[in-house]
Amino acid sequence: MRTAFDFSPLFRSSIGFDRMLNALDAASRIETIDNWPLYDIAKTSEDDYRITMAVAGFSQDELTLTQEQNMLVVSGQKTGDDEGDDKSRYLHRGIAGRAFQRRFELADHVKVVGAALVNGLLTIDLKREIPEEMKPRKIEIAADTTLPKGATKQIEGEKKAA
Repeated sequence: MRTAFDFSPLFRSSIGFDRMLNALDAASRIETIDNWPLYDIAKTSEDDYRITMAVAGFSQDELTLTQEQNMLVVSGQKTGDDEGDDKSRYLHRGIAGRAFQRRFELADHVKVVGAALVNGLLTIDLKREIPEEMKPRKIEIAADTTLPKGATKQIEGEKKAA
């Protein structure tokens, strides 16, 4: 059974959508899914988004946020001794402290505007900022169709001799 879609016919009839089709193709590939750390994505307004990640056990210094062109990479790496002090040892370890890297594909013109770590939740605020030159603009249509002064309108072609 084939699970991949062939997007090549769409490349022939669309212009400028190749990034979107490549993203669909990449999303359809079967990869090992690591569902840790858990996260939520919320749309807070028309152009604002918020990612909330549960990163219990990680400090601010152990987390790294990197925004590349259209990719947000959140990674965490524990530093220091995992065993705690010399007097205690774990009988049960349920809080995950393993290293992670989570990638989020961002649309064009989406920027990270802030991040905060409160009570084990990492909150990342995103904003879509479309440049002024790319925003829709209204083009005025001139209603005046008169010719400039001094220009004459020629209706007939050459005159024939009688």
